[in-house]
Amino acid sequence: MMAWEAYQQIKKHLDDCKKPLIFFDDDPDGTCSFLLFYRYKKEGKGIPLKTAPKLDVSFAKFVKEYGPDKVFVLDIPMIDQNFLDAVHEMHIPVVWVDHHTPLERRYVEYFNPRKENPSDSTCTTANAYYTIISDDPEHSEQKKELWIAAVGGVADWQLPEYMEEFAEKYPKLLSKSIVKSKKPEKALFGSPLGRIVKILSFTLKGKMGQVMRAIKIMTRLEQPEELLEGTTSRGRFLLKSVEKTEEQYNELLKRAAAQRSEDKFLIYTYTDKESSYTKEVSNELLYKFPNKIIVVGREKGGELKMSLRSKGIVIRPLVEAALQGVEGYGGGHEHACGACIKMKDVPLFLDQLRKGVEEAEKQKKVTK
Repeated sequence: MMAWEAYQQIKKHLDDCKKPLIFFDDDPDGTCSFLLFYRYKKEGKGIPLKTAPKLDVSFAKFVKEYGPDKVFVLDIPMIDQNFLDAVHEMHIPVVWVDHHTPLERRYVEYFNPRKENPSDSTCTTANAYYTIISDDPEHSEQKKELWIAAVGGVADWQLPEYMEEFAEKYPKLLSKSIVKSKKPEKALFGSPLGRIVKILSFTLKGKMGQVMRAIKIMTRLEQPEELLEGTTSRGRFLLKSVEKTEEQYNELLKRAAAQRSEDKFLIYTYTDKESSYTKEVSNELLYKFPNKIIVVGREKGGELKMSLRSKGIVIRPLVEAALQGVEGYGGGHEHACGACIKMKDVPLFLDQLRKGVEEAEKQKKVTK
């Protein structure tokens, strides 16, 4: 995590605005980050990025239309300088909170734990939670949002420091033993809290109007049991809305798991006839097959959008190297990356990735 002074600076940015516009990644980490900020501020508007994890100049029109007094960007790994230039010309400050590979940009207040410590990938949800409690970390009224912070943290395969407190307060949702194991995948796939993560993830699928309605409802939830057990009409509505999505996901996961072989790689691709589940399927496949390199891709518009996972090998530099001579982009975390490659270049990308993995395994054997 960052120094408390950094979180207090972010909080001051929140406190000093009246009409914030918040762009956020449409995964559970980004969405929980938004929920924490919005539920604290109780003002403003949120826009999830559903097409690509990049904020380019085309999004400047939303800033101009809404007319905010400040723009926040949460859990978005890439912001084009031309977007920042356009917003700067509108005389609107931009605050960017992220935990991906740091970038050099002008006209932005940039908060990223990796700037000080490249190995600190504290998820954006945790950074958002630390922000809203930063005035009084031990007794802040905003600690009521602990359950949202827990959902976003575990969704990003992390067990932040506050998870012990969460397990103490919600023992039926997460056991202390799982927290002590320091294995977030156990929380994600082996606890009721993980079930809430999956429900949240499924509510973010579908058309923008449906997603925004679900997010609006989530801004009003008071307890995690609403999502897990449908204890309120709000919770029951969200549970009902994900039934079809969950059926699609389970079928896709079944087909993907069937691709398992002796190959070091488990590769599964599908078409855009179905919703995008690449992140969720790749995560669960890695949990089921931790010794595999997982590649799950969705073909759409002449491109293959992929989620790549690895447990034993740091895959990010290998993905970046595999992009050489390829039309596309990619990046992410040490063991979890995304990539978008033109279909004509997918074979080259995968071939270069295989060679990179083989070389990395040889190096591991040498160092041993």
